[in-house]
Amino acid sequence: MAFEVELAENRYGKSRVRLHKVVRNGAVHDLYEWNVQVLLQGDFVTAHVDGDNSKILATDTMKNTVYSRAKESKATSMEEYAKELIEFLHSRNPQVSHVQVVIEQALWKRMVIDGKPHDHSFMHGSNEVQTTTVERTKTGPWSIVSGLNGMHILKTTKSAFEGYIKESLTTLPETKDRIFGTVVQAQWTYTKDSLDFNAARVKLREAMLKCFAGHDSKSVQETLYAMAKAAIEVTPEIDDIKLTLPNKHSLLFDLKRFGQENNNEIFVPTDEPHGTIEARVKRKK
Repeated sequence: MAFEVELAENRYGKSRVRLHKVVRNGAVHDLYEWNVQVLLQGDFVTAHVDGDNSKILATDTMKNTVYSRAKESKATSMEEYAKELIEFLHSRNPQVSHVQVVIEQALWKRMVIDGKPHDHSFMHGSNEVQTTTVERTKTGPWSIVSGLNGMHILKTTKSAFEGYIKESLTTLPETKDRIFGTVVQAQWTYTKDSLDFNAARVKLREAMLKCFAGHDSKSVQETLYAMAKAAIEVTPEIDDIKLTLPNKHSLLFDLKRFGQENNNEIFVPTDEPHGTIEARVKRKK
């Protein structure tokens, strides 16, 4: 039986373009590490259907564009740099209808030597990465969704888990005091496209950390909600935030066989399996 198909949707681009940018302010330097992805949508039907590449911008050219624009850019935030990159690609490619730029930023902390921040030496802070996804059609509004991933946090008390369902397959004992460890993934949408993105991120992140540290947790769910609320309260530029908090268990090790008491001191950290708790919290209108 004869049939026909048509191209429904498509996009293409360049991924994992890694970039170190050094901003030299005299003897004091700033360091940025970005991992960039560029994706284009537009009039590329002939490339798929006819093998005609006359409207295709080579992905190698996209890679070069990332570095070239980084050289010219004065942006100190991922979001502003992504906006500049998108505007540049739109300006040169009439066949492109939509550009998306995704950036991950590694954390580098300035070394402290003899009690003073060093001018040009840095230490990798952690496995945490800062993220942003910026996109825009040629004439449409900006969409800026930022976040973070891999933020390992843990506290050794002020965490309990009691009063849950007990049935025939339940073996987990209740606890009034446990280790609470998680690896935070967060994502929020900005309601404005022009602001101090770095300052907003710092406020939001610090609010979540302060809440986690001080919260008397009855469950991961309760702490997640409190952290999300704290983030929204200090950041008027966002209306919602999605958090994912895996429950990275630390299990009490049985010392009784050695004639010792384990008074909530010795644990076995485990990664798998782990609970996964996630929710999106939004500002009530």
